[in-house]
Amino acid sequence: MKLHTLVLNCSLKSSDETSHTQALIDESLKIFKEHDVTYDIVRLADYNIGYGITDDTGEGDDWPEIHEKVKAADILIIGTPLWLGEKSSIAAHAIERLYGASGHTNEKGQAIYYNKVGGVVITGNEDGAKNAARSVLYALSHIGFTIPPNVDAYWVGEAGPGPSYMDADGKNEFTEKNIKMMSHNLIHMARILKENPIPAEGNTMD
Repeated sequence: MKLHTLVLNCSLKSSDETSHTQALIDESLKIFKEHDVTYDIVRLADYNIGYGITDDTGEGDDWPEIHEKVKAADILIIGTPLWLGEKSSIAAHAIERLYGASGHTNEKGQAIYYNKVGGVVITGNEDGAKNAARSVLYALSHIGFTIPPNVDAYWVGEAGPGPSYMDADGKNEFTEKNIKMMSHNLIHMARILKENPIPAEGNTMD
């Protein structure tokens, strides 16, 4: 059974700059490769994404192209850095645009994001990872994504200002464990939903 993942990297840096968030995402993608799960990565800072709770803000808006990738994916991972203990402004923007299409339906009349699973990867050198994960995962669940257990993986280093993910010496056992749990649980739940999609009874948008 083929599964496909879309990663929305919500770093504030464009793709010509190094992203600590992408470095941690890459640890997850190694596991996806081992399980023959394909993936696309979209660095949202590279795109012109209009503002609004809608699926298309009109001419010049790159979001419809990105949203087609969301619709084609079985797994969605949102990667975000932490700033002032919160997810990035780009991550908030992406969630607003996802929400803008949440009224669309699949062939059974369910929310368009039904039978897709979601997770979140967070990096930073300050507190706030659990707060940001809670915000992202609740938003995804609210619009129709299935959230398996333990699908938030993060690295924040020691408390207070310090090195970022790729600058830290050695690897972090806690972060590595959570990356493994997130990756395996996303794959497992995506396979379940692929074989046994959520029945339409009682949860259509009608």
